[in-house]
Amino acid sequence: MKVVLIVLAIVLVLGLILEVGLRSRFGFGNPLIYITDAEIGYLLAPNQQTRRFGNRIEINEYSMRGGAISVTRPESTLRVLLLGDSIANGGWWTDQADILSAMMASGLKATVAENEFREVEVLNASANSWGPRNELAYLKRFGTFGAQVVVLLINTDDLFATAPSSVQVGRDRNYPAQKPLLALQEVFTRYVLPAPNIPELTALNQESGDRVGFNLTAIEEIGANAKSSNSKFLLAMTPLLREVGSPGPRDYEIKERQRLTEFAASKQILYLDFLPFFNSAKSKESLYRDHIHLSYQGNLQVSQAITQSIGQLLEAQSSAITDREELIG
Repeated sequence: MKVVLIVLAIVLVLGLILEVGLRSRFGFGNPLIYITDAEIGYLLAPNQQTRRFGNRIEINEYSMRGGAISVTRPESTLRVLLLGDSIANGGWWTDQADILSAMMASGLKATVAENEFREVEVLNASANSWGPRNELAYLKRFGTFGAQVVVLLINTDDLFATAPSSVQVGRDRNYPAQKPLLALQEVFTRYVLPAPNIPELTALNQESGDRVGFNLTAIEEIGANAKSSNSKFLLAMTPLLREVGSPGPRDYEIKERQRLTEFAASKQILYLDFLPFFNSAKSKESLYRDHIHLSYQGNLQVSQAITQSIGQLLEAQSSAITDREELIG
């Protein structure tokens, strides 16, 4: 009996040490949680902070990745609203200081805003696997927050994104609706148990009709929403790793990429396609951390190009205002 108690005590102590280590070193036991939404599908629950694998993550009161903001833009602030999916969000693998919106803010402070604005804010409204229809629903719900520029960042897969849904929240282990009791429980659920079968998600992924057309319509509405709020609109798309270099995009992707290019031109939308940018890189692998998500170097290249385009949009706007004032004068 004494031996059994000793063994149990050792197991408990080892379990406690492992629990503390998993929490303090890797952030298990404190994942970001999601909430359902009838129109948007799902959102990161507001007002969260955590640290995963050493990376700081903060979600503000509007489910954005970032700190608290004011609804009304301060007069002396340049504000950009970035809409996107996990590429814009940065996920658990990117520290708060290295996400795209933080890089963009830094770049804008050093260039566009140095003589015109005292502060720069790049708001990051994003969530894993969002598509244009999720992002449109978010914009309809919360507005542009007075941003002078709205940036929609998509990737090639987003052209085929499905309609907003919340079926994965609380059922898919990547979209938890509540925090686990133990870090050990989270590790066991994520890495030991098989992924749960979600029949509704399978049905959602088989959405019929012109899915690309649905998403282009959503992009058009996002642009119209930005325009009605006196915001400039910029659309950007990053490629999948397999699209960069040879053999390049698949036939169906080439077709829909061309469709997007023609759509943007017909709607007079400023469009950045990063496939040519990435094709000119010395090492395409250095731009990615996996088949779709960007590395630090990839984020840096994307942020620099978007920042430059924002500068051009604002410069054109400033020139137009000056021309009007001279005509009036």
